[in-house]
Amino acid sequence: MSATLRPAEAEAASLVAAGSSRFSIGEGRFRGIDGVEVVDTLTGACAVFARRGATLLDWQVPFGGSLMSLTDGYASAQELNAQNGVRNGIMAPFPNRIRNGRFRYDGRDFDLLPGVPEAERLIYHGFVRELELNLVGVRVGEEGAQLRFFTDAIAPGSFPGYPFALTLEILASMSATGLALEITATNVGRVSAPYAAGWHPYFRFGDAGIDALELLVPAGAYIATDARLMPLPASEAHASLDARPDLDFRRARALGGSALDVCLSGLAADADGSIRSHLRDPMRGCGLTVWQRGGLVHLFTADTLARGVRRSVAIEPVETMTDAFNRPDCLATIRLDPGASRSFSCGVEFHADLEATLSRA
Repeated sequence: MSATLRPAEAEAASLVAAGSSRFSIGEGRFRGIDGVEVVDTLTGACAVFARRGATLLDWQVPFGGSLMSLTDGYASAQELNAQNGVRNGIMAPFPNRIRNGRFRYDGRDFDLLPGVPEAERLIYHGFVRELELNLVGVRVGEEGAQLRFFTDAIAPGSFPGYPFALTLEILASMSATGLALEITATNVGRVSAPYAAGWHPYFRFGDAGIDALELLVPAGAYIATDARLMPLPASEAHASLDARPDLDFRRARALGGSALDVCLSGLAADADGSIRSHLRDPMRGCGLTVWQRGGLVHLFTADTLARGVRRSVAIEPVETMTDAFNRPDCLATIRLDPGASRSFSCGVEFHADLEATLSRA
């Protein structure tokens, strides 16, 4: 096993794929969680994914003579079961919240929380994060490794208020300095289904806090919400950042003491079509680039986590805003017709010198 987990935390690991490649893939129990580990045998960089939800548990890269943790995942099986903070979770078939757990789609009303009292009606981030996924394929090469997870558990009768049939395939890739996800849904039912995806990673640089970290997000607008963090109606939800300098990260600046739980929109893509947000540790000079193909970026400064308050920052690529299932202006984005498939791609790259990387871009 690599240095990702101490020997006492990794039990009964078995080799999945190795060969002559510099990357290897092993499966076993990590922190008491069934998972799969990818290791770059040349540098020691490594990542561990739980089978449950294909959830990233840990990602480390070499820096400054040792391995540095870049994400803050679940530390135990108990945390994974509790799902507090949805640490590094894949969000599907919907990201974020649905107002009161109810939505109307194609002229029909649906209730995701039947029998739940009004005061307790809270549902968010979909079902996939709590499903045991099948590892259906692995691939290793000199440039990286891939894990392919699959589930067909989203079917009529499986989840109250969601009588749609989807298959989900998650392709998780690791290179020497990066991770990538491709989340693909296919509607295998007979009727159109509402669907959207996202990723909820928490990023950090070792064990330091986040206040000094510098953030850049190429967004010109944000989603205006009410006191319950639900988007305002229709066009009222789309607001310019010009009047909210506290949410404006078009130029890199330190997070400071800002408490953020906001969705940014109006994102500017680079020439290759990818949207890139950047997080930098000015003390170390290193940084992360979080990329996505389309969608929006949700920011959360981890102020309400049960563990590790403000020790990481969530930079979340999402296809849609909160409560998209109830919004006519999101219908084209969420609609998945019978037989159709849709993919959402995102990922992250580590840079030992982010400032120099950006200056060359």
